[in-house]
Amino acid sequence: MVDQSYLIDLFLHLDAHISEITNEYGLLTYLLLFAIIFCETGLVITPFLPGDSLIFATGALAASGSFNLFTLLVVLCLAAVAGDTVNYHTGQFLGNRVISNENIRFIKKEQLDRTHLFFEKYGVKAIILARFIPVIRTFAPFVAGIGTMPYSTFIVYNIIGGVLWVMSFLFGGYFFGNLIVVKNNFSFLTVGVIIALLIPGIIAYIQSKRDPKGT
Repeated sequence: MVDQSYLIDLFLHLDAHISEITNEYGLLTYLLLFAIIFCETGLVITPFLPGDSLIFATGALAASGSFNLFTLLVVLCLAAVAGDTVNYHTGQFLGNRVISNENIRFIKKEQLDRTHLFFEKYGVKAIILARFIPVIRTFAPFVAGIGTMPYSTFIVYNIIGGVLWVMSFLFGGYFFGNLIVVKNNFSFLTVGVIIALLIPGIIAYIQSKRDPKGT
């Protein structure tokens, strides 16, 4: 059984562990990164996987020479787009079951309802905006698949959103991740980034509680 303290350390010191993995497995690390980002965006049961912080950390390591920046960009963009595509088709396949059942194993109705509200507010732009909000990012393509959004529309916004998301955090890590103040406080920065990304969702949730019909 995996030690909980190890998992916490793995999350809080993600950059250090990626360095270790890269040194041990070399090019296979790209495959691991692809798998993590694909699962984080493509499977509704794994919204807890690192996304923003992982991409930022790999950008910082690319600046130090551990990764090739262009290869990272291609691999992570493909993973992000492929993940959302699979998620969309999963939503199409499970659509009727999700709508007819209040409780489905591994899928929280509350998270689906919150994503529906997000779509109602932002329309098709939600596919792009959701990329920058944890949890909503994972459920947005799934909800798009359940709804009536044509795949031809979805794939365009999927590609735009996936590329913008990966580039934002990858180049952010590449240009700022190796600054002394960032390197010495990477754990706090990771938590800070996640909290900052959660704020819009928290505000929307509070507003929905105060005025459900208005929201």
